[in-house]
Amino acid sequence: MNFITKLEVKSLAEEEYYFHIPAIRELRTLDLSLPVTFFTGENGSGKSTLLEAIAVSWGFNPEGGGLQAHFTIKDTHSSLCDSLILSKSARRPKSGFFLRAESFYNVASYLEEVWEEEIQAGYHLDHYGGIPHQKSHGQAFMGLLLHHFKPNSLYLLDEPEAALSPQNQLAMMRRIYGLAQQGSQFIIATHSPILTALPQSRLYHFDKEIKEIHYRESENYRLTKMMLEDPDHVLHYLLKE
Repeated sequence: MNFITKLEVKSLAEEEYYFHIPAIRELRTLDLSLPVTFFTGENGSGKSTLLEAIAVSWGFNPEGGGLQAHFTIKDTHSSLCDSLILSKSARRPKSGFFLRAESFYNVASYLEEVWEEEIQAGYHLDHYGGIPHQKSHGQAFMGLLLHHFKPNSLYLLDEPEAALSPQNQLAMMRRIYGLAQQGSQFIIATHSPILTALPQSRLYHFDKEIKEIHYRESENYRLTKMMLEDPDHVLHYLLKE
């Protein structure tokens, strides 16, 4: 059984910006019972806003990191977390991480500050896949995923594909699938038509409401397929005067 099986929304504050996001305003309950759940939708549709609220409600730092991470560069998270009720199983995760593409640099800096003495003594943060600022953005992401993510843990990922090549997105998919088979739970906000192809996952599309859809119904899949199958046709209509 997952760590978070369902979420419910109580009354929202009408003065908050998220009240004016249709998918959030209309949300009452959401099934999170599968090991991997994807949030997809256009920019500004509310998927990252909801993921952040779930993370903060669980106890993660709003800017990302593990459950023990406590730092603030800029306090910008919404109060939506106060309106969420998470249904939790009796299982407790052994570990967890809230990974945000937009603030991973800050998380990396925090980790290097926490482990500063050990790094100066020659320790290379192997359990994080190496010292993050000594790697590319994508390498640091993959190092974290391959070396720090563990079975029986909770992971919330916000647009993790942002730093990754298609090849590494496939590697990420394989790792996520393997960890899900070993008791981990993932909730992922993404635009990637690669990641959302993952078997035995649930895909929610954020628009005027939040609706469960099939992978091939997603806009990300359909637009990518159209472009790859006939780029000349797409570009003709896209770029004509």
